Amino acid sequence: MLVNGKWAADWQPVQGTDGKGGFVRESAGFRNWITPDGSAGPTGDGGFAAEAGRYHLYVALICPWASRTLVARHLKRLEKVVSVSVVEPALSEQGWRFATPDADTGARFMHEIYTLAAPGYTGRATVPVLWDKQRRTIVNNESADIVRMFNAGFGALADATVDLYPDRLRDAIDALNDGLYHGLNNGVYRAGFATTQTAYEQAFHDVFDTLDRLEKRLAGRTFLVGSQLTETDIRAFVTLVRFDVAYHGLFKCNLRRIADYPNLSAYLKRLLAIPGFRETVDIDHIKRGYYSIKALNPSGIVPLGPDVPEIAEVERRQAA
Repeated sequence: MLVNGKWAADWQPVQGTDGKGGFVRESAGFRNWITPDGSAGPTGDGGFAAEAGRYHLYVALICPWASRTLVARHLKRLEKVVSVSVVEPALSEQGWRFATPDADTGARFMHEIYTLAAPGYTGRATVPVLWDKQRRTIVNNESADIVRMFNAGFGALADATVDLYPDRLRDAIDALNDGLYHGLNNGVYRAGFATTQTAYEQAFHDVFDTLDRLEKRLAGRTFLVGSQLTETDIRAFVTLVRFDVAYHGLFKCNLRRIADYPNLSAYLKRLLAIPGFRETVDIDHIKRGYYSIKALNPSGIVPLGPDVPEIAEVERRQAA
């Protein structure tokens, strides 16, 4: 991590632990918001007005949190408004690395973007990062905030026909998001990075309790909340699409696969068929990235399997 603006040690996946050896995720350090008129958002400072070409998104295709923002960017048709850089899939000893120096900043590692924004920064250099090319600073590095900014912060620059957080569904979305985060999105990480058997088993049960509830909820439903696509579907998708290829084996979440859940498998296929979802999925990046984590896979060997039938079927349809 960075300590007072200096890279302090080789990259380690465990950000912190609780009293039982459970994985604790670090809070985001930048929480400003882009708004149509540049006024302050729910957190942080104002001065970040929506403008085409001003903002840049840094992501890793292995990362579910970063991929949330990519899906939202596609769905809101902001591809020509917000540019994107993708870091290398394999984690280096200095964390996320660019294949070639970043075109805008010249940075070779993601942590250099952080110290450009805050020279004395202490914390982890995570993705996603939403960067302001005009002010040369990080706007926000919290994926949930960035998804909502893409949904409503860009005003007329975005597709108004898509609303991922509609007023009438907000209470239901917020409630389901909370359970998804603890039990599934972060639950797989709590299992994979647990440092005690007790912490692992609790996380393991939370993961499969959540998957079982989602399987029941999706009986007769197209989407998770109401009758339309919302941000909750994005949150579920990014974990589900990585589950069988990474979390089931490497993170020891091996009670069942998503392929063993009929409703979840059908739901995943439906989402992959929606423009904006499949484009954010790179199975090779996902496997190479996760299996580069030395703490979990010291040999660095990347498995050849498994096949992902949901993705293969969508690709066959698109090719036809």
